[in-house]
Amino acid sequence: MPTYVTLLNLTQKGVETIKQSPQRVEAAKQMAKSAGGEIKAVYYTMGQYDIVVISEAPDDETAVRTSLGASLQGNVRSQTLRAFPADEFMKIVKQLP
Repeated sequence: MPTYVTLLNLTQKGVETIKQSPQRVEAAKQMAKSAGGEIKAVYYTMGQYDIVVISEAPDDETAVRTSLGASLQGNVRSQTLRAFPADEFMKIVKQLP
């Protein structure tokens, strides 16, 4: 399955309800699982982003739907990136003219 990196920032609401983070992470894991994907890791970070999520999904549409579903709660704003393993990326590069 394709891998995705989701970069999240807490909204004011998310900061005010930070103690509910464990429940939100579990809900996100269940949402991903019910869509056929899996959250592989969740990291709380310092710097430009508050949270980094590594996940897998069957396709881009599922990844976006899951990410938007989490954002609908109003606790985070997200940006999702498709991640290519090095070997997969090298196959793409080899096909260049």
